Amino acid sequence: MNIYDFTEEKLRQYFISKGENPAKAKIMINNLYKKRITDFNDISEFGNKIKMMLKSDFSIEPLNLVSKTSCPDTHKFLFELCDGHTIESVLMKHDYGNGICISSQVGCNMNCAFCESGKLKKVRNLTPGEMIQQILEVEKITNESISNIAIMGIGEPFDNYENIIGFTEIAANQSGLGFGYNKITISTCGIVPKIIEYSKRETVCNLAISLHAPNNSIRNEIMPINKKYPIEQLIDAVQQYTESNNKKATFAYIMLKGVNDSDECAYKLCNLIKDIRCYVNLIPYNKTSSSCFDKSDKDRISSFYDILKKHNINVIVRREFGSELQAACGQLKASKKD
Repeated sequence: MNIYDFTEEKLRQYFISKGENPAKAKIMINNLYKKRITDFNDISEFGNKIKMMLKSDFSIEPLNLVSKTSCPDTHKFLFELCDGHTIESVLMKHDYGNGICISSQVGCNMNCAFCESGKLKKVRNLTPGEMIQQILEVEKITNESISNIAIMGIGEPFDNYENIIGFTEIAANQSGLGFGYNKITISTCGIVPKIIEYSKRETVCNLAISLHAPNNSIRNEIMPINKKYPIEQLIDAVQQYTESNNKKATFAYIMLKGVNDSDECAYKLCNLIKDIRCYVNLIPYNKTSSSCFDKSDKDRISSFYDILKKHNINVIVRREFGSELQAACGQLKASKKD
């Protein structure tokens, strides 16, 4: 068992099952996330009996760093998991702190036409611990503190729902990494039942919707998920999230030349989301090796932006990070060869 898969409550139950004081769970959590120990022998509060028990029942090995590539504001990491599969994580330097984009699956079954990750068939879900370890390893390798987490790497988070919940419990709570829920963003392409289920939770992270089209006809062509959960259902689910949790949602909108970037599309987008508390991130498209799409011209992006602003939509054009490293939005593919 991966020790990083365990919340404090699960560790309490573990120690109880072993006939030990459940208060040892807090000591264990403190050593993992405050002291950042990587060897059970380094837990000074535990005697040899407990250390041997932990060694017998848990693994604490770090992810294996295969490669790291960098440019001034971005670092991309290729990690190998214990079963030999690979994932990627990206550290981005902002004026307000460092953000990390982590993967949630090995591969992805969503097959969005513009996304390199979608070309990889899903092999398996990542566990909460494997997501936690991406953060721990990146901080250790770079000696940099991370202030924000985005679950936007390889995989569809809500296709790995239970493990995402476990991850956020550890990452957000003070008894774990202590980020707080407002510092974590979950990105989804639109698995409507899971958005609705998530909206009903007592505490939720920020939600980012990969929208990328203002209507069903365009979205059906570039995002197969829309054929199962049409855009009207998606918008209704997002509205439930915002109203239930008094939060704003973010709509990500990749600007694809001649596909979804016309003034007509901008007006349709305004009408689609006008009643939702939200932000829109316009994302200049990042070219991938296997894609037939092109990036919208700057003037076209500017015109699209102006239309949204005139309709009182909160909108920004996202700053581009790591495209030269194939580390930008839609470019991750976790290939050792590449």
